Amino acid sequence: MNKNALVAVMSTVIVGSAFAQSSRFQGAFGQIGIGYESASPTHDSSTLSVNSVNIPVTTTSSNANSFIGTTSLGWFQDIAKGLLLGVGAEYSPFAGSRGDMHVTTATRLPGQNNATNDYRYQKKNSYNIFLSPAMTVGADGLAYAKVGHTGAQVANYNNLIYNFSGYSLGLGYKQFISAGWYGFIEANYASYGKQTQSATNPLPGARTLTASGTNGLTTYNGLVGVGYKF
Repeated sequence: MNKNALVAVMSTVIVGSAFAQSSRFQGAFGQIGIGYESASPTHDSSTLSVNSVNIPVTTTSSNANSFIGTTSLGWFQDIAKGLLLGVGAEYSPFAGSRGDMHVTTATRLPGQNNATNDYRYQKKNSYNIFLSPAMTVGADGLAYAKVGHTGAQVANYNNLIYNFSGYSLGLGYKQFISAGWYGFIEANYASYGKQTQSATNPLPGARTLTASGTNGLTTYNGLVGVGYKF
């Protein structure tokens, strides 16, 4: 056997042996989590006019804090000793609590009772598709990060639905409990981007109200849960 053939055989044996000893977390997994989430709307600009006459307006809002539940499916693959790369998708089927968005005009508009109106919002149907670099901790633990593409629906005060999308970041830890079962804890951040919404409505006295606003949404959540590695 010549030198090149010997090197090739030895390399094959070494690589094969390394990947034969896969980590416990390699393979498909499914999990559910529960926790707490805070949703924070942001505002870039707001405009308001009546018959093309601009009216000064300010917009303020409150956070919506609520219970959150998620379901996830994914796969982790060993890429080197102690290192894995995962891919997955998660979905939150529960609508969050409603938050308040206050729009205040310099003067009371025709047909309105006051100069400040509350336009409530609610986040729902959020999803996340992510990559997850990870590192084993001992034989039964896994520390991991997440980076993904995320989306959610936001319903306003009159149930109009807006679709937002952006990016997500997360950190977490998993620990095997028994057989294929594991527990996990996780913290996540999501920025859902910005959108400009506009509306035109009739007012008494043959007047027309035109409004627009550029808004965004960010969320923070903490989760605990259980999963199964198939």
